[in-house]
Amino acid sequence: MTSGPPAFVSATAYEHWAQGEVARWREKMLAPPSAWNRATRGVQQRINRVIPEKVHQAVTAVMERMTRAILVGADMTTAQPLAGLSLEDRDARAADFIRNYRRTAAVEGGVTGAGGFWMAAADFPILIGIKIKLLFDLAAIYGHDGQQFAERLFVLHLFELAFSSAEHRADVFRKVEAWGPADCPQSFEAFDWRRFQQEYRDYIDLAKLAQMLPVVGAPVGAVANWGLVGRLGETAVNAYRMRWLAGR
Repeated sequence: MTSGPPAFVSATAYEHWAQGEVARWREKMLAPPSAWNRATRGVQQRINRVIPEKVHQAVTAVMERMTRAILVGADMTTAQPLAGLSLEDRDARAADFIRNYRRTAAVEGGVTGAGGFWMAAADFPILIGIKIKLLFDLAAIYGHDGQQFAERLFVLHLFELAFSSAEHRADVFRKVEAWGPADCPQSFEAFDWRRFQQEYRDYIDLAKLAQMLPVVGAPVGAVANWGLVGRLGETAVNAYRMRWLAGR
């Protein structure tokens, strides 16, 4: 979110402001990769080619099982979708939730970063759980029912959108922009889990590797998790604004 919302305006004026925010965010999501992005992406792709295929398959399977379990487990803790609120009210609630989740993630990253390699490694599934729980809470704030399969798939695409390379991000954004629950797949089998785990792993690799280093692991873990959850929150808020403005 690039600027603060206007104060004391009508619902129509607020939505007009939100439309401008979404337009700026859309431009950022569709921007071509920078020279730095292309260079780092090339390095990551070379590393991925060196990793044996069996390792890729194993990591994909673990990531899929873990993410599915978190998506299903969110049933028990996610609030019911809110009704009767303006977009301004929803945005304000969303901002509060994102701040709280960022604090939680920062504390968790600091604790696991201070605990050495194995605790820092444990941060990986814990942080995924925090992020997906945030997405379900934001879905409810913007009036969507996380128990519906289409909304779970949308949550998964938001996660993917926030943590993908510029090349892949544009493809995911177009799916999110044109989202229609009636047209979405009816199972997770159609989802590209291999691409999902590679994009996410490549996106967070540098931050998470630094978190495993002695002495600096704790502050790096706190700062990295604060930033990653903030990015996810910005992505989700703008995507849900986009759906609201499009009447979806």
